[in-house]
Amino acid sequence: MIATVINALAVLFGSLLGLVLKGRIHDKYEQTVFTALGIFTFVLGMTMAQEPCNALYMVFSLVLGGLLGTWIGVEDMVLRFGEWMKSKLPSSMGKGQFALGFLDASVLFCVGAMTIVGSFKAGIDKDYQLLLLKSVMDGSVAVLLSAVMGVGVAFSAVSVLVVQGALTILSTYVAPYVEQPMIDAVSAVGGLLVIMIGINLLHLKKIKTANFMPALFLVILFQLADPWLVRFTG
Repeated sequence: MIATVINALAVLFGSLLGLVLKGRIHDKYEQTVFTALGIFTFVLGMTMAQEPCNALYMVFSLVLGGLLGTWIGVEDMVLRFGEWMKSKLPSSMGKGQFALGFLDASVLFCVGAMTIVGSFKAGIDKDYQLLLLKSVMDGSVAVLLSAVMGVGVAFSAVSVLVVQGALTILSTYVAPYVEQPMIDAVSAVGGLLVIMIGINLLHLKKIKTANFMPALFLVILFQLADPWLVRFTG
């Protein structure tokens, strides 16, 4: 768990540094930061989405996951939770886009192969190198993200702690059932969600990214059923 705690602290400290910078960034420069972050996030998502994964599994997972998430109202629930946390903070904190910052940062920091593989290596082999590298990357991005989206980004450290902590603890139990193709598939679909965040940051279109999060679980089901699906379609 030590590497996960370090990762969460890196996000927290990076966010706090970004909040210090936020008051010193003129409004006319915020759009420049948004654009730079949007381009970076878009390219990061594209890189993740190129992980080996059956294209049909990706499409069906995204479509069905999006429909399921919209029906459940995942984004609205996350945003309401973010607004609830925001209401508990003093008004002097300059909360900004609290709920959206919390949501986007949580998805960005918790979705991807580094999260899964790093947590598994930490839990099974006590190898913390990957999560420590991720900590540096996440902390750096948190600086810029919180500088334009506010204190909500800092609270994504809780998401990192919960998600990576759970994966690390469960790793010894689920590792025998998790193979590389499954990790690649989750990373690929996660990359599509990260692309959505990039599109939102660039203000190209407002996408309710969280509504597509069930796709991450559906692609796991598709991978588990792959031997039977191949046999059936073959």
